[in-house]
Amino acid sequence: MNGWRGYDEVAETYERVHAPRTSLVAADLVSEAKVGPGQRVLDVGAGTGVLTAAAQEATGPDGIAAGVDPSVSMLVVGKRHRDGIRLAAAEAIDLPFRDATFDVVTAGFVLSHFTKYDTALFDMIRVLKPGGLLAAATWAETEDELQTTWRGLVEDVTTKEMLDDAIRRAMPWEERFRDPARLEDTLRDAGLHPVRVERREYRFRMSLDDYVAGRETTASGRFARDMLGPAGWEQFRERAHAAFREQFADPLTDFRDVLLAFGTKPRD
Repeated sequence: MNGWRGYDEVAETYERVHAPRTSLVAADLVSEAKVGPGQRVLDVGAGTGVLTAAAQEATGPDGIAAGVDPSVSMLVVGKRHRDGIRLAAAEAIDLPFRDATFDVVTAGFVLSHFTKYDTALFDMIRVLKPGGLLAAATWAETEDELQTTWRGLVEDVTTKEMLDDAIRRAMPWEERFRDPARLEDTLRDAGLHPVRVERREYRFRMSLDDYVAGRETTASGRFARDMLGPAGWEQFRERAHAAFREQFADPLTDFRDVLLAFGTKPRD
């Protein structure tokens, strides 16, 4: 995906700041999905390959784990940091694999980004073997003081209406997949059975500067960067870092709730 809605321009920062956090969730998702030696796993929306690498470790030398993502820059950064993982550029709505190829399909923090989530889920389920498992992770319905502070800073240089519209364009299904009941219903409606969704709390320890850098890679940050231009963006970044240093301890602990969802493709 090109333009501010894509991740090409923030790939290096995304890897540095978010990979240590998402690796914790990736390990849990792979463990709960019971990925084992010799299995075939596809990671959709792989980004820099954190979840792909976790799946590869679990499948061992006799299995295969592959990741796909539309951002070539994210894949390049991922290959540089995780030598040996299989990554390819592809869209979730048109996966370049035959029907019933994989034992497990994973989707880490990507469902909310799809323009047509039902079409993406259809293709993800298509490449699953009968009896195979779809395992997904999404951010849950939580907004803390850290997020509220960041949003207020961005609204100061845009407007609430502009920011809400930008987030809807970048992540049109964010609200849907933050709700465990709606997430479960979506997977059931896609034809998966049984389906289970569980909520887990994670604690991420990081410096204030890394936290703000991570916010800069989000949809709101990418939109503000595109709208403000280079000079305006640098001024905004200085204000943001100063505001966080004034209000919060350094380093900080970021508490985030995550939904882990699992659905099985029927054998009939």
